[in-house]
Amino acid sequence: MLATDEDAQPARDNKRLDRRSLEYMLKSGLAGGLAGCAGKTVVGPLDRVKILLQTRNPSFIKYAGQWSGLHLALRDIYTEHGLRGLFKGHSATLLRIFPYAGIKFLAYDQIRSAIIPNRASETPGRRFVSGSLAGMVSVFFTYPLEVIRVRLAFETSTDKRSTLPGICRKIYHEQASPTLHNPSNPLSNAAATAVERGVPQTGMANFFRGFTPTLLGMIPYAGASFLAHDTMSDLLRHPAVAPYTTLPHTSRPESATSTYKPAQLQYWAELSTGGFAGFFSQTVSYPLEVIRRRMQVGGVVGDGHRLSIAEVTRRIFMEKGWRGFFVGLTIGYVKVIPMSATSFLVWERGKYYLGI
Repeated sequence: MLATDEDAQPARDNKRLDRRSLEYMLKSGLAGGLAGCAGKTVVGPLDRVKILLQTRNPSFIKYAGQWSGLHLALRDIYTEHGLRGLFKGHSATLLRIFPYAGIKFLAYDQIRSAIIPNRASETPGRRFVSGSLAGMVSVFFTYPLEVIRVRLAFETSTDKRSTLPGICRKIYHEQASPTLHNPSNPLSNAAATAVERGVPQTGMANFFRGFTPTLLGMIPYAGASFLAHDTMSDLLRHPAVAPYTTLPHTSRPESATSTYKPAQLQYWAELSTGGFAGFFSQTVSYPLEVIRRRMQVGGVVGDGHRLSIAEVTRRIFMEKGWRGFFVGLTIGYVKVIPMSATSFLVWERGKYYLGI
């Protein structure tokens, strides 16, 4: 008599890997990296427009705050540069996002298992902390690649098409000219003071522009993202709705070397939990994201000096008031919902089919 899938399921469950094993971590990192690349590819053109609006690129300032700004910006880029223009900087995005997402999801798996060793100890606070720490770990390892991606996406004119090695050299050699103190311009004075104090104005430090707000932004963003995803997943797995939202025969029981794995959600349900996670996390962390983008392009706008968080915050507020901290948020929602939905779907399915 032939064995059915249901008969084979217990054997498959018993062979599940220990979370601390090298094979588990490699598979978890692979699933996370593929999830990040899939999500970013889906929204590549939207991501570029958002960066251009956030950083107030001279050619795209006119579209900021307009309901039709996204459509017009995409049209202009496509008309002038074609499909390649919509994905400018995408190779750098994938180069960064694979290790970033792989580390983030792997770190979440490991940190969550340490903070939440069993179902009885699972709380919203512990989920939030697990996600925040995972996001911060990933930033530590991949931030320079994020700066390179943003700078490639920021360029628009045909005479500034930089290659990946070219943009790296450009960022490395950027430096601010000494600025004379001007009583009427405290922001320029900050640059002069930095030079006088011997603050590095060139070299590897340029690849860490905006690092502090990125790290701070990861606390609410990654924490809220994983918290929202896991909470929504629990709701959709409630016994009252589980027959309609989960795939049959996909749950995995708790064993001596692995924690309980609930049933896989159906595609539409998993996409919904991921989309909600993206919406929620984007809302709570967006102002810090705007500050970070402005700091990352500091070498190609203004006088080129390395701006502090306080300086960027003052500039944004003087230019647009409190609304300036939410420039591009609509595009952010349009981008982050499908990106997050795709990422969480690929991550969950990837882990399941890899047997972890």
